[in-house]
Amino acid sequence: MFVTFEGGDGSGKTTQATLLAERLRREGEEVVLTREPGGTELGERIRELLLHAGHVAPWAEAALFAASRAQHVDEVIRPALERGAVVVCDRYLDSSLAYQGIARGLGLEAVLELNLSAVGGLLPDRTFLLVIDPGESRSRLGGAPDRIEREDDRFRVLVDEAYRELARRFPGRIVPLDARREPTAIAEEVYERLRSGP
Repeated sequence: MFVTFEGGDGSGKTTQATLLAERLRREGEEVVLTREPGGTELGERIRELLLHAGHVAPWAEAALFAASRAQHVDEVIRPALERGAVVVCDRYLDSSLAYQGIARGLGLEAVLELNLSAVGGLLPDRTFLLVIDPGESRSRLGGAPDRIEREDDRFRVLVDEAYRELARRFPGRIVPLDARREPTAIAEEVYERLRSGP
């Protein structure tokens, strides 16, 4: 099973990915908990460029994310799935569709094609989208913001709208969840939805 968590910065994706991985491990599952960009040595180097470099052109940004993702799938995700592990990933290709394809205006179809080629067509079995007002998500961010977190409020609204569009477009895979609730309540819904199937 391949499960991903998506949402704007500060929506609680990382928390939910961790809670699900911990619960499945307690049940005896082998779980690979990973993140994007990153997850491999190459991916972590690309992450540093993407999040802490100066200006990055939109198509360069999309291509770097896709390169990191290609390595991630080849080195971590696909081997784990082939041996029967559960993969839980904090962000995957829907992030590129929302941020670069829609919010940056590169085109959803163009960015989807790039990413499907990069990952050999591998899509998650289930994607949980943490939906939260862009203003509230901004207030949740702690520490020094990275290059993408420093984007203005207009960009945050575009990302939020983009994710909602993806949920409408791919309703069989993407499950929107209200991220304003207590993390434990959200985690319980995630678990129940996974166990009950589509």
